[in-house]
Amino acid sequence: MRLLIVNPNTSPGVTARIGAAAQAVARPGDAFRTVPAAHGPRLIVDAADAALAEKGVLDAVAAHAAGVDGIVLASFGDTGAIALRRLYPRIAILGIAEAAFDDARRIGGTFAIVSFAPEVAPPLRMMAERYGMGGALAAMRTLPGPLVHDPADVADALRAPILDLCLSCVSDGVDSIVLGGGPLAGLAGDLASECPIPLIDGTQAAISRMREVLESSRSGASLSARQE
Repeated sequence: MRLLIVNPNTSPGVTARIGAAAQAVARPGDAFRTVPAAHGPRLIVDAADAALAEKGVLDAVAAHAAGVDGIVLASFGDTGAIALRRLYPRIAILGIAEAAFDDARRIGGTFAIVSFAPEVAPPLRMMAERYGMGGALAAMRTLPGPLVHDPADVADALRAPILDLCLSCVSDGVDSIVLGGGPLAGLAGDLASECPIPLIDGTQAAISRMREVLESSRSGASLSARQE
């Protein structure tokens, strides 16, 4: 499986985290290339950031998409997905929000979203609603105050308080937790032994879902993960 994984942010450290999370679930014969957006914000927080980032995503894909089976968009805004599906109708394209919420749907029951700053909560909730999971979203937990860390350092610097948020969601009785935001890539696996319910990593969920999509395509199904 040959995948291009695009970090719609330009942070090299976040790109490295996303790449490591992807490689952790690679199988023999897989080839994953992880790249940042060609230009744009270091971290996407709101709609204005997303609008700036989309052109950078399209330019990154144009530079690196030759020969790939699929493209994973590793931000919880699924930045550029609609435009890319129009431009590359024969390549499977999937965003990590779609994949993460699909995992929560498959697990069943209610779920929570845990993230690193309050300003990212509204767009994360919006994406849950966009993918039909708003009604199952039982809790939203973010750390207080604005983000002061480098995005690449968030998962390590804030590991303990993020785990505390996850455990508070467990107390609320949810069935799974989505860790929201590219900077948290790979953290679900790190925290899994300390949390009694499934923690969903969007990047890894997208790779698993992409594998299903590509296997289905060999049987003649559509290459698109979900057309919008």
